[in-house]
Amino acid sequence: MRQLKKGAVLAVRAIGGIHVVTVAWDFVEGQEAKREGLLGFAIERSELKDGAVIERYFLRGIKRFQFKDEGALPGTPMPTSEHPIQSFQWGDYTAKPATTYRYRVVPVYGAPKLIELDDASATTVEITTEAEEGGAGDDGQPRHDIYFNRGAAGSQAYARKFPDKPDETKPESDQMVWLSRGLFEALTRFIGRAARDDGKDYKLRAMLYEFRYLPVGEAFAAARKAGADVAIRYEAQSYKDDNETMITEAGIDDICVPQRSRAGIRHNKFIVLIHKDKPIAVWTGSTNISAGGIFGHSNVGHVIWDEGIAQLFLDYWDRLASLDVTRAPLVKKNLQVEPTPAPKSMPPSDRMLTLYSPRDGDKTLETLHWYADLMDSAQRILCMTFAFNLDDMFAKVLERKNDTLRYAVFDKNLKTDVENQIDQVHNTVIAAGAKLEPGDFELFVGEKLTGFNKNQYIHDKFMLVDPLGDDPIVVTGTANFSGPSQSANDENMVVIRGNKRVADIYFGEFMRIFDHIYSRYIVGKMKKLGTHDPNAGFLKEQAKDWVPQNFQKGRKDLRRRYFMGA
Repeated sequence: MRQLKKGAVLAVRAIGGIHVVTVAWDFVEGQEAKREGLLGFAIERSELKDGAVIERYFLRGIKRFQFKDEGALPGTPMPTSEHPIQSFQWGDYTAKPATTYRYRVVPVYGAPKLIELDDASATTVEITTEAEEGGAGDDGQPRHDIYFNRGAAGSQAYARKFPDKPDETKPESDQMVWLSRGLFEALTRFIGRAARDDGKDYKLRAMLYEFRYLPVGEAFAAARKAGADVAIRYEAQSYKDDNETMITEAGIDDICVPQRSRAGIRHNKFIVLIHKDKPIAVWTGSTNISAGGIFGHSNVGHVIWDEGIAQLFLDYWDRLASLDVTRAPLVKKNLQVEPTPAPKSMPPSDRMLTLYSPRDGDKTLETLHWYADLMDSAQRILCMTFAFNLDDMFAKVLERKNDTLRYAVFDKNLKTDVENQIDQVHNTVIAAGAKLEPGDFELFVGEKLTGFNKNQYIHDKFMLVDPLGDDPIVVTGTANFSGPSQSANDENMVVIRGNKRVADIYFGEFMRIFDHIYSRYIVGKMKKLGTHDPNAGFLKEQAKDWVPQNFQKGRKDLRRRYFMGA
């Protein structure tokens, strides 16, 4: 959901996802003088129930003025009414699903120890967050249920809340529930639909790469016990031993069969739900069935409640499950189901695309080139995740100088020369996985990870093309935007056009992860260069030290304008 409210001085826009509300603001035309002496902005959030306010307080942030509240412990959140936001955007990551909020954005003037809230210039916007389980969309669009895990163990909140290492065998513990953020619960709930009293009316067909988290194996066992027809195909190359150890421990050997080994990897992570012999939904996305996939690095589980899409996934499952499956006929059938779109063409607006791999020649990579074309088609904002690699065709788009604001987030640092080349482009912003070490910032505590992952930060595989526009495009699934993902691996990607609810949810989660990682990535770069200043995390005491950069040509100016809908 999106809401825009224009006041006499400020205009405020809110974009509501499920657990995230992105709030953006700007001075309206003719109010440029209000930038003078500006210390920042305070945000007061009110939560409503049945139209009545049930709580109200100023949101808090970690950054503070250097010589104010000096006795506060590192990592202590401070109210924005005393330590204002020195930006024109803010992400509220404490929002709850299906909840109505009011955000009052107040300009702040004066001095750090003599704050003046300009209440007369404040503007309030009201918005309701999306429910976890979405309804059918406009124009007959299917229902999408979208679940992102926390994906931010290396954070101030995690360091404050949980000093000990998590126990992956206890998904019900407070620590694991915080990390899951609903992903584990949604996954087992999806499987659990076949574990009820009417289980005999259901079937489950799962095609899984990593299948080594016991509580999920036990959820499948419960479905089988309830009478459901359950069939699982699992990867038996890279994760053979781990997968089979869990399968045996869960007591589900009789419903699990290893996938036939071929070139590439068996990289799918989807489950088809069938009711009375009719496919009704599919669980897909980037989440492996492992502790790291569900509770560690950033991942999404995406449920599509559409009989047609579910049938396509079931047909794909049947092709992959065949004992005599080989690449050539598989490629032929995958392309019959969905031919690769023509170069530089846009996806259809009246249906979703399902792009199954393997599908491309290893030299031609038609689908990968189409993804690069789609990436390059963004007019305002491009958001993209790269969990493993950056192919040249995508690097060229990131290096293109124009007025498109591009964000790309990586699990690991790029090669120095590629990174430097992209840094020269003032409309592209990149970040790579990082966390704060003790002493990096005076007012921040050192951070830690769960220890579950080799890919420590980013495992998502999605692209957002103009997500805040009227015709957003979301590409999501299992493929890593790489050559092997299109030519050799078993993969699935879904292309969704024109669904603002889906785009708003993905956009909020992307910016949550990106902004979290970006500051840590910059600290790491500065440390390598020997230019890091532990005091850099403090708020500026003069408007001239932070306001002008938001109105000068470059990334911050584009962000200020585009987040407001320009």
